[in-house]
Amino acid sequence: MALILKNAHIVDPAGQLDGVADVLIEGGMIAKVAENIEAEGAEVRDLTGKYLIPGLVDLHVHFRDPGLEYKETIETGSRAAAHGGFTDVCTMANTDPICDTGATVAYQIARGEEAGKCRIHPAGSCTKGLKGEIISEMGDMVANGAVAFTDDGRGVQDAGMMRRVMDYGKMFDKVVMSHCQDEGLVGDGQINEGAVSTRLGLLGWPAAGEEIQIGRDIAIAELTGCPLHIQHITTAAGLDMVRRAKAKGLEVTCEVTPHHLFLSEEDLDVTYDTNLKVNPPLRTKEDSAALLEGILDGTVDCIVTDHAPHAAWEKAREFELAPFGMTGLETSLALILTNLVDKGVIDYAKMVELMSIRPREILRIAPVSIAEGNVADITVFDPNAEWTVTEDIFESKAANSGFLGAQLKGRATDVYLAGVPTMVDGVVTD
Repeated sequence: MALILKNAHIVDPAGQLDGVADVLIEGGMIAKVAENIEAEGAEVRDLTGKYLIPGLVDLHVHFRDPGLEYKETIETGSRAAAHGGFTDVCTMANTDPICDTGATVAYQIARGEEAGKCRIHPAGSCTKGLKGEIISEMGDMVANGAVAFTDDGRGVQDAGMMRRVMDYGKMFDKVVMSHCQDEGLVGDGQINEGAVSTRLGLLGWPAAGEEIQIGRDIAIAELTGCPLHIQHITTAAGLDMVRRAKAKGLEVTCEVTPHHLFLSEEDLDVTYDTNLKVNPPLRTKEDSAALLEGILDGTVDCIVTDHAPHAAWEKAREFELAPFGMTGLETSLALILTNLVDKGVIDYAKMVELMSIRPREILRIAPVSIAEGNVADITVFDPNAEWTVTEDIFESKAANSGFLGAQLKGRATDVYLAGVPTMVDGVVTD
């Protein structure tokens, strides 16, 4: 049955759209975009007061499947993605077993299709078992649908190995995504090294432990010609390295998370809230301000969640024993709307660029636009919806959010995946 989405405010910078119109969907594709569309027998949904944009993409999530399903599954992660307004996600390789073969890539894609709530684009590991010793089966993974490569969670420690990985990445025209963490320098660091780590008596994680590998990997990208994407960048100095690489014409991109934008080490206090224990750690307020400046000047290419669900009992342990990471898929859009768009820091078009257009370009997956002939991957949100982040709102198995209790404005209400509704009026479909 045809579907007409009426009276939404469409924002799509790729199609130069910014105004109220209707969208006709037929056979999973956008058949028409115009005012006052009529189609006999079509289902009609009135979206007056809401915004309609190309489906959101998160190129950094952990769905824990296979092997760690007690934290999250592809099904629950996919439902969380839909609930947050996403149509596509890129899953990281640190599952159990590690996603270092084509079979694991194929498994994740198949499970995503079975869940039917978002598209799964697996990233394969750079090295077997994330051990940094033997290069993974990159060609096999590409043949089975891998869109990128990363040893996210620890990073590739050996420069020679990273060079070989980038040589192959260049050959396959796949981006290598770098988790920048010099383990010899970071050691057992728990939070950013500085006054707060001293005050709380926790081992510090120096910014240099991230920045050294950013510089190294940019140099290797220049050597090999491989596209490089710096994951969850957190420091002003690291961002400056990316800025200089872009100025030289290198194909280097980077991402930021909402928690590194809107939280800092100052939010850590004597409660030792393990939901604020993330990798890389929350940095200084000055670093957060620099990341925002990077968004404004175009150095930052996209906003991701680094969605990292953990079981409640894991996060309930002592700070040093609790795992790194927080959930993010179901709060990301609202955090950006509340803290950036509603305050006039960026406009809706810039948000779409950061959360929809650029992620697809970096992953080299098909672009999506609100235009005739395009697949109907659509996110609808209410910019005025006011709500509070509580543990009971999550579709994810986990509720380890660093934003529990936050008052937010704006929320995804409807999501369409190739014209099929995955969320309607804020409720994920069954």
